[in-house]
Amino acid sequence: MKTAKELLLDYLNHIGNPDFQIGLFADDAVFELPYLASLGLPARWEGREVLYKFLSNLPKTFPGFKFRNIQIHIDTPQQAFGEYEATAVIAANGKEYAQHYMGRLVAKNGKIQLIREALNMVPVIRDIKGIDIS
Repeated sequence: MKTAKELLLDYLNHIGNPDFQIGLFADDAVFELPYLASLGLPARWEGREVLYKFLSNLPKTFPGFKFRNIQIHIDTPQQAFGEYEATAVIAANGKEYAQHYMGRLVAKNGKIQLIREALNMVPVIRDIKGIDIS
């Protein structure tokens, strides 16, 4: 049975491969990006079918999306917390996207029960939403 750290690393290292990733999630899993709600964007996805659609859209929306500089700060069998960076291109406008994430994963019975990520909202506002913040 996989630990939370192993699940988090598998999720991060296989970003862009939703067919692999969906096998890591429990049937009733939840994925949250709570700060997106401040921009009126969806911030919570529940269940494998919804998660699969979310994970499948990522490579289309952000070609070349990859996580790097992964640092795990909390590692218990049921929970892991890490920081990681991502780079990609935004398909809608061709801009470069660089992001710093913090993520908490909760595991149950060797599957992902919850991923909750926080991210730097400046690149989201500036590069994705196209709002001038200077």
